[in-house]
Amino acid sequence: MARSIREAIAKMTQLVCRKIVHINFRWSVLDRVSIIREFFRFIWDKILVCSVGRQRIRYRRLTRGESSSPPREAIEAALPTTSSYESTDEDLVRLKISLLGDCQIGKTSFMIKYVGDEQEEQSLEMTGVSLMDKTLMVQGARISCSLWDVGGDRNSLDHVPIACKDAVAILFMFDLTSRCTLNSVVGWYSEARKWNQTAIPILIGTKFDDFVRLPPDLQWTIITQARAYAKAMKATLFFSSATHNINVNKIFKFILAKLFNLPWKVERNLNIGEPIIDY
Repeated sequence: MARSIREAIAKMTQLVCRKIVHINFRWSVLDRVSIIREFFRFIWDKILVCSVGRQRIRYRRLTRGESSSPPREAIEAALPTTSSYESTDEDLVRLKISLLGDCQIGKTSFMIKYVGDEQEEQSLEMTGVSLMDKTLMVQGARISCSLWDVGGDRNSLDHVPIACKDAVAILFMFDLTSRCTLNSVVGWYSEARKWNQTAIPILIGTKFDDFVRLPPDLQWTIITQARAYAKAMKATLFFSSATHNINVNKIFKFILAKLFNLPWKVERNLNIGEPIIDY
């Protein structure tokens, strides 16, 4: 039994040795052929150099399995795709706009109406401050408007400095159906001007759709007081309604026109029963 096993192992060893010798012989032949081929290629290159007078351009030879076309990643990196264009911030102009006013006057509804429901989902809320962004195209330039809504309670006054700093415009807002919120504008204005003297001031009365239901004499009283405040603040006065989208987009168009000297101007409107625009 042991003898038969030794004979089988010996036969297998002989077969393996023969295969190794055969493989080594094949590799030896291939190496020699490769050396001869490189030698003739070297001679051919020398002949070309002597005949043309300059070095021959050598191209990388593709190995088996490589494609002659460039990879897809290289093509996508070279093309100016829309996604790569939007991701760059080199051509993006950032504008900061602050919103100040008492609680429950409609500042959040005003912002949502402007930025849209989709952008609202990406909003950032902190203690005392809400942030929303909207990017738009203006004569080929990408404008990013960052809206800073400061909470209306007195505890939020600490956030006024950071909200107003570097702002290009400050919206002082009040509820047209609540005269006490209009009176509060004076305090918000004086606090904001401590931190920003150059921002465009705009006085905005919200909830115009409820305001028109008030008696005409009360409407006139509120209009007169609001116009007086706007004149003292050197601000433009707008009456607006987020529910019916009255003057919401027009206010931001007015801001952009003022900042970039665009040929657009709002029309003055002092008619009772219509959304007031005064400047």
